[in-house]
Amino acid sequence: MYLSMTWLIVGLIALLWSADRFVSSASVLAGHWGMPPLLIGMIVVGFGTSAPEMTVSVLSTLQGNSGLALGNAYGSNITNIALILGITALISPIQVQSEIVKKELPLLLAVTSVAAWQLFDGRISRLEALVLLGLFCGLLVWNLIQSRRVPTDALIADVDDSMGKQTLAPRACYVWLPLSLVILVLSSRLVVFGAVDLAQWFGLSDLIIGLTVVAIGTSLPELASTLVAARRGEQELALGNVIGSNLFNTLVVIGLAGSVMPLDVPPEVVQRDLPVMLGLTVLLLIFGIGRKGIGRINRLEGAALLAIFVGYTAVLIQW
Repeated sequence: MYLSMTWLIVGLIALLWSADRFVSSASVLAGHWGMPPLLIGMIVVGFGTSAPEMTVSVLSTLQGNSGLALGNAYGSNITNIALILGITALISPIQVQSEIVKKELPLLLAVTSVAAWQLFDGRISRLEALVLLGLFCGLLVWNLIQSRRVPTDALIADVDDSMGKQTLAPRACYVWLPLSLVILVLSSRLVVFGAVDLAQWFGLSDLIIGLTVVAIGTSLPELASTLVAARRGEQELALGNVIGSNLFNTLVVIGLAGSVMPLDVPPEVVQRDLPVMLGLTVLLLIFGIGRKGIGRINRLEGAALLAIFVGYTAVLIQW
C-alpha cells in the first residue's frame, strides 16, 4: 500500500510540474508564432491545464479502467466548479463582465447535457466520442469568430495581460515543450498505477478513486491558475479557466478516451455523479449571468459551492 501511495504522490507532483512547464512553454511559443490571445487561452492553456486529466484518462482506458477515466474527467468538472470556484470566490468575489464568458456558460450547460444524454445507455461508443471531438472543433471556430467580433472583451484583455507575464525565452521552450510532454505521459502512468493499486487495496472501485484522489490531484493546475488570475484581478480569466477546463474534460478528455476504446459507464455515474455535475453547471450559469446581466460569484455563493463539494465527497465515501 505504501509503495502505491508513494507512486501516486510522486506521479501527481511530476504531473503537475510537467503540466505547468508545458503550459508556459506552449504559451510562449504560441505568442511567438503570432497566435491570437484568445486562441492561446482556449487551446494552449486549456489543453495544458487539462493535460493531466487527458493523459490519465486515455492511459486508464488503454488499461481497461474506464471507471477511472470517467471518474477523473467528471470528478474534475465537479471539483473545478464546487471546490476551485468556491475557494476562489471566498478569497476574492468573482465579477463576470465578459460577454464571451456569458455566452460560454450556456454552451457549457449544453455540452454537459449532450454528455449526459450519451451516458444513459451505459456506454460511450467510438462514434459518440468522435461527436464530442467534433463539437470541440466547432467550439474553437465559434470562439475565434467571437474574438473578432468583440476585440475589446474583458476576457481577451485578461488573457493578453496574462501572456505578457511569461518569462521563458522562446529558444528554451523548444526544449521544454517536448521534454515536459514526455514527463507528463510517464507521470500519468505512475498516477494510474498507484490509483488502481490503492483502489484494490482498500476495496474501492476505480470510479471512486477517480472521482476523489485522482480528480482533485489532476485539478490542481486549474486551482493554481485560477487563484493566480483572481489574485491579479483577472476575474474573467479565473472563471474562463474553469469553463475552458470543463469543456475540455467533457469534449476532449472523454472524446479521446472513448475514441481509443468504447467506455462502459457504471450505473452510479448516471444515478449519483451526473446529477451533481449538471446541477453545479446550472448554478454556475445562474451565478455567471446574474441579475440584470451583472454576473457575480460572491463569498456566500462560494461557501455554498464548497458545502456542496464537502457533501458530495461525504456521499462518495459512504456510497
